[in-house]
Amino acid sequence: MHGRQDRYDRRVPLLTTTSLTRTFGPVTAVSELTLAIEPGVVGLIGANGAGKSTLIKMLLGLLPATSGSATVLDLDVATEGEAIRERVGYMPEHDCLPPDVSATEVVVHLARMSGLPTTAARERAADTLRHVGLYEERYRPIGGYSTGMRQRVKLAQALVHDPRLVLLDEPTNGLDPAGRDEMLGLIRRIGAEFGISVLVSSHLLGELERVCDHVVVIDGGRLLRSTSTADVTAASGVLVVEVDDRADDVAALLAQSHLEARVSRRTIEITFAGDTTYDHVRDAVAGLGIGLVRMERRRHQMAEMFTGPDVQRTGGGQ
Repeated sequence: MHGRQDRYDRRVPLLTTTSLTRTFGPVTAVSELTLAIEPGVVGLIGANGAGKSTLIKMLLGLLPATSGSATVLDLDVATEGEAIRERVGYMPEHDCLPPDVSATEVVVHLARMSGLPTTAARERAADTLRHVGLYEERYRPIGGYSTGMRQRVKLAQALVHDPRLVLLDEPTNGLDPAGRDEMLGLIRRIGAEFGISVLVSSHLLGELERVCDHVVVIDGGRLLRSTSTADVTAASGVLVVEVDDRADDVAALLAQSHLEARVSRRTIEITFAGDTTYDHVRDAVAGLGIGLVRMERRRHQMAEMFTGPDVQRTGGGQ
């Protein structure tokens, strides 16, 4: 792969959708979706059946919209699908690799289909397979690969033509914890070192929390939220304090200072009321002569976006 290239053009949105809708008979897979995403590493979050794969296929120009419109890299998905696919890499969710050929053969073939001359395709394939950690095994038939190795081949073919954007559909599917960590590390490198924008879909909230700059949350084909990861995981209004003894006594002292506190064994959850809250906790713990194990602001979790009265769970997407 090339060294880092700062190819993010912040003047042009990575993708936009306006009232984008796709139905399959009575089922609405994507419903009135309107958003604008800037370049970077973007997470597309939703449960299985939320409409993520359908949306990705629409963005590639492979699946027409029932209504509405969308652009990718300022290209219209309805009329410029071929141009989009020249500039975008795609890693499909399902296993689609032929078992009787090698990773090199697959990646070289797809590089040539993208317009690279044979010599350049072979050089790019070797470079990309090295990047994803398959250089030593690149001549082995794919049928003998593990799930993790097959996922890496799919990632390599999405990157081989040096795209401006890659769409990764559930890239950690079927991987064990170590394999998931390695795949997430590769995704981080794509954005951080090579300047390629990434749209990565997953139903696992914690994964995208670790690698994405921005998150788009959909449920039943509808947009729940589109925001920066930093905003989602910002500090909440709860201070968590863990002590080695007498948590009930600490809570009682805090109540005298008009601080709401809830005790669970040795942990106290306190409604944060500004920086003076820290001083009240310090004084209470010191006055009781007990040990303070930890004190930190609780951070919001992505899972919270799927709860609450504003969340509407509608019919299943594809």
